[in-house]
Amino acid sequence: MEHKILSLLNELYPLDFIKVEAVTNEMFRCISEQGNYFARITNYKTYDEQLEEVDYTNFLYNEGFGVSPTIPSLNGKLVETITLDKETLTVLYKAASGVHLPRAQWNANVFKELGRQIGHLHLLSKQYENRRTLKYMNDWYDNEEYAFLKYIPKEESAIREIAQEVLCTIQNLPKSYDTYGLLHGDLWLENILVDRDNRLTMIDFQDCEKHFYIFDLAVPIYSALEYTFVGNGNIVDYGRSITKAIIEGYQEANEISPEMLEQLPLFIKLKEVFEYSLMHMYWNKEKLTEEQLRIMNHFRIRIEHKHSLLHI
Repeated sequence: MEHKILSLLNELYPLDFIKVEAVTNEMFRCISEQGNYFARITNYKTYDEQLEEVDYTNFLYNEGFGVSPTIPSLNGKLVETITLDKETLTVLYKAASGVHLPRAQWNANVFKELGRQIGHLHLLSKQYENRRTLKYMNDWYDNEEYAFLKYIPKEESAIREIAQEVLCTIQNLPKSYDTYGLLHGDLWLENILVDRDNRLTMIDFQDCEKHFYIFDLAVPIYSALEYTFVGNGNIVDYGRSITKAIIEGYQEANEISPEMLEQLPLFIKLKEVFEYSLMHMYWNKEKLTEEQLRIMNHFRIRIEHKHSLLHI
């Protein structure tokens, strides 16, 4: 597969690729004589959706924001079609600077800078929406991944009730220009690269959507609580410290109302139910590994007992 992708990319792009290697089932590291690149090869989103996403990220790049630029093909296209076992869409990105930080290095200074950059992102998103009419990027609740009751089994009535309550509560929150708009939507810490000067680059905008801006704060906090706390302290205190750092950074670049900040635990709960629903959506329930079963049960207990990941 990599050899076929290598050949196709060399036909399509003005670069001399030497090697292609899979990073995930849809991301490929592409080494060329001109430098390193990444090809995203997926039909996860339609052509029009991917083209609108790329237009958005290129706008961010041209405004000096930390994202990877998209490389146009020899045909002048930012989204190309290639044929592997079937027709598939591909987008080529220049490799971003920076690295995935080891868990122990996610300190308050980095989280504060992350908050500042998220605030800057949302300001630019407002500018983008003022200049463009979005046709293909959905409101969050129209995306299939939020169809919780479609995927969480009917037997899990307690979790379904909580999931529905979270969805309804958030959908009924008042929207305004300052609280709701286009955002990244999947700011796991793995989607953030950090260089030696603490400059950040955000990658993987494939899930960008219209949502309450505070969701872009909830996701990295959730990600940090799940995956970066390595002990040597109190996880409640850790949660408060990183939340404080992200919010302080955000407020240096953008405004966020006290009323929306009060809703932060609710949006973290949304992310938690979202992840649990994805397990049912994508995992084969007849062939769960021990690790998958352990994770699902961990989520079940936490959600059913209405345990809050964040105490602020």
